[in-house]
Amino acid sequence: MIITIAIFVAVLAVLVLSHEFGHFIVAKKSGMRVDEFGFGFPPRIASIKKGETRYSFNLFPIGGFVKIFGEDGGSRNDIKSFSSRPVWIRSLVIVAGVLTNLLFAYILFSVGHMIGTPKVLDDNDVSNKTAYIQIVDVAPNSPADEAGVKVGDKVLRIFNESKNINTVTVQEVQNFIIDNKGAEVNFEIERAGEKLTLKTSVRENFPQGEGATGIALVRIGTVKYPWYRAFVEGAKTFWLVASGTLGAFGDMIKNAVLNGTLPKDVSGPVGIAYLTGTVRNLGFIYLLQFVALISLNLGIINLIPFPALDGGRLLFLLIEKIKGSPVSKKVEGATHAVGFAILILLVIAATFNDINKFF
Repeated sequence: MIITIAIFVAVLAVLVLSHEFGHFIVAKKSGMRVDEFGFGFPPRIASIKKGETRYSFNLFPIGGFVKIFGEDGGSRNDIKSFSSRPVWIRSLVIVAGVLTNLLFAYILFSVGHMIGTPKVLDDNDVSNKTAYIQIVDVAPNSPADEAGVKVGDKVLRIFNESKNINTVTVQEVQNFIIDNKGAEVNFEIERAGEKLTLKTSVRENFPQGEGATGIALVRIGTVKYPWYRAFVEGAKTFWLVASGTLGAFGDMIKNAVLNGTLPKDVSGPVGIAYLTGTVRNLGFIYLLQFVALISLNLGIINLIPFPALDGGRLLFLLIEKIKGSPVSKKVEGATHAVGFAILILLVIAATFNDINKFF
């Protein structure tokens, strides 16, 4: 648990710092004065000042911020003020955090393809020497579930008193299970580097779609690419995941507006921390892809034109550009404050949902 929490905090720190670094570096390069670069939300625990900027570590490590001089609309005549700059430069500063998260995700996907990413293989393709059988679903209250089988377990062999099979294909495992209906079989599995033997009964009658033991299997193999191909494959993965994420967010927003409901699988910090531990047990490459996925989602979420998010701030700049003058800072500030409060309530609701779901 301690290791999982440490990894979660490290992942969060990397993602937040990369996002805020995007704002920070573009603001600096644009000649703006950055007063503070903070990890987490106040109260402040520790800080150090270098040049014009204070770098702080704050108590609540669920976000971060960059405090830019003149961001509140003041000091419009000061060349180092955020508010003194043209709309397009301010927009670039705001969108830089999102672009950094998206770039970071793309780099991680590409590095993953260099290291070697897990890929579902055809059951008849036995050429990949890294191939193994992995459990990708366990039906609740099924024999496998009661035996302690978990998603992500690698099946090394399946056996009983009279027969032993070192698993090579999914079909072999399924045939062995079918041949032992009404009896018991043993799974030798690998989980987080540890080998376990789990005994499970094999049902003669079972719910449709569950199978005799209640597991779903795939054949996985590691596929590597040279660096020049890895960046092409990384772009393909990025596009595939990004388009799927945008579609999922679109459906979520539509359901929220039309039906007033949110998907049950939406997770907050607790859920992400729990999933971090699960992914860590699967291996480094899975953790790398998980971080890339979160970074991409963080970038997309921040582009949503909702108050307190980067997309909401861009919306106010667009309004300023259209009307030819800034929106009242009092109105904008109040709007962002309400938006932030709503986001905090959503995080709290997601946290309670995570606690009920995972614990």
